[in-house]
Amino acid sequence: MRVVMFGYQTWGHRTLAALLGSEHEVVLAVTHPRSDHAYEKIWDDSVADLAQAHGVPTVIRNRPDDDLLRTLKDLAPDLIVANNWRTWIPPEFLALPRRGILNVHDSLLPAYAGFSPLIWALINGEKEVGVTAHMMNAELDAGDIVVQRAIPVGPRDTTTDLFHRTVDLIAPIVTEALSLIASGRTDWTPQDRSKASFFHKRAEEDGNIDWTWPAEDIERLVRAQSDPYPNAFTYYRGRRIRILSASVSQGVYGGTPGRVFIREGAGVVIVAGAEARRGRSHGLVIERVRTDDDTDLPATEVFTTMGGYLSRHP
Repeated sequence: MRVVMFGYQTWGHRTLAALLGSEHEVVLAVTHPRSDHAYEKIWDDSVADLAQAHGVPTVIRNRPDDDLLRTLKDLAPDLIVANNWRTWIPPEFLALPRRGILNVHDSLLPAYAGFSPLIWALINGEKEVGVTAHMMNAELDAGDIVVQRAIPVGPRDTTTDLFHRTVDLIAPIVTEALSLIASGRTDWTPQDRSKASFFHKRAEEDGNIDWTWPAEDIERLVRAQSDPYPNAFTYYRGRRIRILSASVSQGVYGGTPGRVFIREGAGVVIVAGAEARRGRSHGLVIERVRTDDDTDLPATEVFTTMGGYLSRHP
């Protein structure tokens, strides 16, 4: 098959590498320009560099336009393969390749369509994450499923751990999907739209800890915002403190959410949970933090006296 690839960052890079290693002809790579967005500077292997190293013509666009449509018509691809393409693809592009557009998405669709699915899934305590290859239609991440693979989420996994394990699924999934499509199969599995969920892009404010959340949820937020992602953060005595590691307390503590309460083990317990006033909630044990000058410290060196509060604002 003659294949065009739409993709960006490491997800797109891995997809293009799989296409280049296949028996199919890659006739064009389309990618986005580099971005200064905090989340787009992470895992930013260049699709353009890989394409050019293999002599594949490359187009850089923020979004598909008429010039690109004309180029694709001239190339007459059998299939477009997309991964981490960040903008809407118009209907005239969907109808152009005779075998359609295969999109690769790092969630177990129909759940976690949209952006940052691994982070959202970890925050929400999902037991599995994965990668789905599906045929694209006019609704984002909603087309019929061609191949889907899942991996378990461990109790101490970070988003960084999950990224490395899911990105390794891309090549085998793309290879299998291409083989199925090339064989002429079209009997794909429709998504159950009653189970669909759609999430927005992560922004810095999404890492701002809400101490009325249960400690279990905050602990997952800390793991979800592991390095190199922007860390979960809070404010203490007017200064922003990023939380690098934390755990749920052994003890049950009552009081006002955000209170710097007591030492436990090697860390300091912060009262957490909307029901904390009833004395029925575990706290969050903060173990290691990073200050705004990028100094990493044990929490006990920052919270040297008990009392005071952590909050969402300076």
